[in-house]
Amino acid sequence: MASEQHEFRWTDEPNPHHVRVRQIIKAHPEVKQLIGKNPFSLLIIIVCVASLVVGAYFLRDSPWWLILVLAYIGGAFPSHALWVMIHECGHQLLFKGKAANYWSAILANVPHIFPSAISFQHYHNRHHTHQSVHDYDGDLPDFWEARLINNSTIGKMFWMALFPFFQITHTMRLKDLKKFDFWMAANWVVQISFNVAIWFLLGPKAFVFLLASFLFSVGLHPLGARWIQEHYLVLSEHQETYSYYGPLNTIAFNIGYHNEHHDFPSVPWNNLPKLKKKAPEHYDHLLYHKSWTKLFFRFLFDPKLSLYSRIARKQRNKIEKLEEAEMLGAQVH
Repeated sequence: MASEQHEFRWTDEPNPHHVRVRQIIKAHPEVKQLIGKNPFSLLIIIVCVASLVVGAYFLRDSPWWLILVLAYIGGAFPSHALWVMIHECGHQLLFKGKAANYWSAILANVPHIFPSAISFQHYHNRHHTHQSVHDYDGDLPDFWEARLINNSTIGKMFWMALFPFFQITHTMRLKDLKKFDFWMAANWVVQISFNVAIWFLLGPKAFVFLLASFLFSVGLHPLGARWIQEHYLVLSEHQETYSYYGPLNTIAFNIGYHNEHHDFPSVPWNNLPKLKKKAPEHYDHLLYHKSWTKLFFRFLFDPKLSLYSRIARKQRNKIEKLEEAEMLGAQVH
């Protein structure tokens, strides 16, 4: 990709996951046995929330520099794990009932300070059904955003440091996005109550530890490279989605298995490696990342990489929508 790139790579090709999932189900119908729920994820949520709150308690009187250092090298990891669990809840992969999944997501959200669990679920599920369609996929950068950041190292550092805030702006362009509802209201009420309790019971330093842990977990940190790993054209101009098969999957609960997840979003995190093993001919030939840390520095310092390093497509036609409905029905049945 040329360093003067000022456009996304537009394509008329269909969503690759809709094509591959039909091929996998036809060749390996047994993969449907991997679809299910994992209520054990709730225990992970409780442990991660507790670890962050306990950490905030012990750091409530610590120097500011120590709070930021420990948030970066420690707090970011359980905070990132909670994002993974919110993601699991968004796909209804903990429990059969929607309410239990929503409440679990709201609980996982509390150390993040910002009430974002329910709104994330609304626009993330559209990322699956409308992948790379600019007016519907909130994961794709805005045109103004890509122009602003360009390919400069400083710009990309700024973008990663403020990644959650840029993501919020994406939702403003999305068409037919679900409006404010009961679950969003519950998310806000619980989150504000938690924030007030932390501030008055543990103090501002404890609050800042949680906030910094959250910002680092999705931003200017090797963990933040996950957002680059998933769909940025780092390894090829033609492969739209990439997986990460590195050691951090252990504490990130297999979120790196992104091709597998997009093919089968109804498979919980613990079964994604099994999916890859059951259909190796569909995954082993795909390019993948081995290190989030290496990717983190490459994205920042490689002038050939920018926010334009993405595939984009225009609105899907009726045939593609029918194909998607058929694909989703094949997974369920």
